[in-house]
Amino acid sequence: MKYCKFFGFLACCALPGGSLLAQQNAQTPYMPDHADIMRRYQHVQLSDSITRRKIVRHNVDANWLPGGEKFWYEVGSNKDSSKIYYLVNAATGSKEEIKDTAELARLRATATPQSQVLQRGPSRWRNFSTGAVSPDKQWIAKTIRGNVFIQSAKDSVQQQLTANGSDSTGEAARYEAFAWSPDSKYFIGYLTRPVKDSAVYYVLTDVPGTTRGQLRSQPYKQPGDPFPVYEMYIFSVADKKAVKVNAEPLDFFGPPVLRWRHNNPRYFLYEKADRGHQRFCVMEVDAFTGAARTILDEQTSTFIYESRLYTHYLPETNEMLWTSEKDGWRHIYLVNTLTGAIKKQLTKGEWVVRSVDSVDTKKREIWFRAGGMQPGEDPYFVHYYRIGMDGKNLVKLTPAEGNHQLSFSPDRKYYIDKYSQVNVPPVHELRRTADAKLISTFEKADVSAWQATGVPFPVPFTAKGRDGKTDIWGIMCRPSDYDSTKLYPVIENIYAGPQDAFVPKSFMSYYTEMQSLADLGFVVVQIDGMGTANRSKAFHDVCWKNLADAGFPDRILWIKALAAKYRFVDTARVGLYGTSAGGQNALGGLLFHPEFYKAAVSSCGCHDNRVDKQWWNEQWMGYPVGKHYDEQSNVTNAGKLKGKLLLMVGEADTNVPPESTYRVINALINSGKTFEFLPIPGIGHSDGGPYGRIKRRDFFVRHLLGATPPDRNNNE
Repeated sequence: MKYCKFFGFLACCALPGGSLLAQQNAQTPYMPDHADIMRRYQHVQLSDSITRRKIVRHNVDANWLPGGEKFWYEVGSNKDSSKIYYLVNAATGSKEEIKDTAELARLRATATPQSQVLQRGPSRWRNFSTGAVSPDKQWIAKTIRGNVFIQSAKDSVQQQLTANGSDSTGEAARYEAFAWSPDSKYFIGYLTRPVKDSAVYYVLTDVPGTTRGQLRSQPYKQPGDPFPVYEMYIFSVADKKAVKVNAEPLDFFGPPVLRWRHNNPRYFLYEKADRGHQRFCVMEVDAFTGAARTILDEQTSTFIYESRLYTHYLPETNEMLWTSEKDGWRHIYLVNTLTGAIKKQLTKGEWVVRSVDSVDTKKREIWFRAGGMQPGEDPYFVHYYRIGMDGKNLVKLTPAEGNHQLSFSPDRKYYIDKYSQVNVPPVHELRRTADAKLISTFEKADVSAWQATGVPFPVPFTAKGRDGKTDIWGIMCRPSDYDSTKLYPVIENIYAGPQDAFVPKSFMSYYTEMQSLADLGFVVVQIDGMGTANRSKAFHDVCWKNLADAGFPDRILWIKALAAKYRFVDTARVGLYGTSAGGQNALGGLLFHPEFYKAAVSSCGCHDNRVDKQWWNEQWMGYPVGKHYDEQSNVTNAGKLKGKLLLMVGEADTNVPPESTYRVINALINSGKTFEFLPIPGIGHSDGGPYGRIKRRDFFVRHLLGATPPDRNNNE
């Protein structure tokens, strides 16, 4: 226990253990009077100001000097707003403070910033030129009036190669997009049936200098909308003929990258993802005949997460690296691109390859990130590894427990490992790449200024999910002055979008919105339930055609388990809030689980997956659009509403069309339901911005605490 200078009374900054709380039988619901709630609002405002000024300055951006043996970095002083500069000898790990401003200026001029030495993954799709010059500079492929022409670079003579294209600017088929073979003997073009996307509209109600609302629109593809269709043709320079490739047209995404065979450019590979995200193929084409064959064909009864699909081609050895969840976990495979045979599963186990950072073709090594390999750790913690293309010599680059971020010296001889947890401040280690040996721990975050504020760190917590076996992970924020003999209402910050996991794993050196809500007198939690990413395929598949599930069975069990351990958690007063997919989830909590959730704030929600963007919704809800879209819509289920609801929407939302919220509103009105609504002029896709966050706080104070928020119209 310690004195908190903000509340003016004892504040508990270290969480008592569950065994102590279990002995406390009498729990009193926390119901603040007006003076108490006013003091809390003042504390939140002051804490936000103080902690943002006294932020824990811990980010180290290494600036490497020529030669790659030294780097300099800066950190902020916790005593004032000044900065301290250090020079580090990478070989020994020794560091010295740089006090000479002239020396610092010299180092600045010669160093390579850290951001310039990080590697990026290869692109799987690309835009093609409509006037492509051959690699030998002798020919130009072009489109004229919708048809293909080839022009000699020597004498500018043109020859028409097709006549079935249209010069119409509408949706008639025409040729476009060219790519040449490396030997300039062939080029590839596409007979394309374009599609004009339908528009969505919104009105800006308060544009300066106008007296009328301003109508805006944008092309917007929704689930089920048509895509352009591309038919692949091969054009031979020698005989000036066109051959249609004997393969299905490309009707999802655009023209793919072509991978020509290294020692025989008569053949090329391309990738094809089917609409509906249930099939991914690697095709090979014979440019001489137009014959096509399937090299790799992955199919699934649920979905293939296309944006997490990784491929890397090794043309010199006719191999490719490919990630798949075919064994139930995302792993790396080595494939023979001549036969399609899987030569080796390079990674294996009940853990997840999160991403591939780089491939060293000379050493035949793969550098990747993974989660869940370390026994006893939070499976969402990111660790870095490298492994040989024979599946051997796995090297753990980040041995410490925590969530890691890695950066390398320009020659990759050294690397800096920054790691932390939500309740463990960052540590920076310098290591040798060859064997991952620790050279020095050269920087640890100083959190004394943070601790002096009395604001507690979040508490990680895990409980079993709906199957009674799977661990569900989340965090809890509690009031800075919480009293373990009181019962505090629970607010869940929810976002169940299947594209990722969302519970923070790294240290946060600022006063978060979750903590600000907690300091008003709540226990605020964030949870990754089933249906989100970065776990097993089975864990993720829960979302398939089932977005309304949102992991609620796991979330409810998690909160109940939290209350069983920490007796100050009140499961009789539970609310939730979210934005975008989280807005859909927040309202879904009241519609589908009103026995548990009693109040919700929903911002810019994608309440009907048929109204929201095509790529996101078809990935999880499938194609074609079926009755399950309607059955799981918040619009369809609006009549089930129980509890207290605040809907917010930005009128200028270009991510989720505003009508998604207005359709819910209309359905609620038609069902005779009572709710609150806040449209915000001029704002886009957001949680409501500063004003919306104030309204959210006030909403939960009224409906979960039973207190009256400040009367701001009378300067309270």
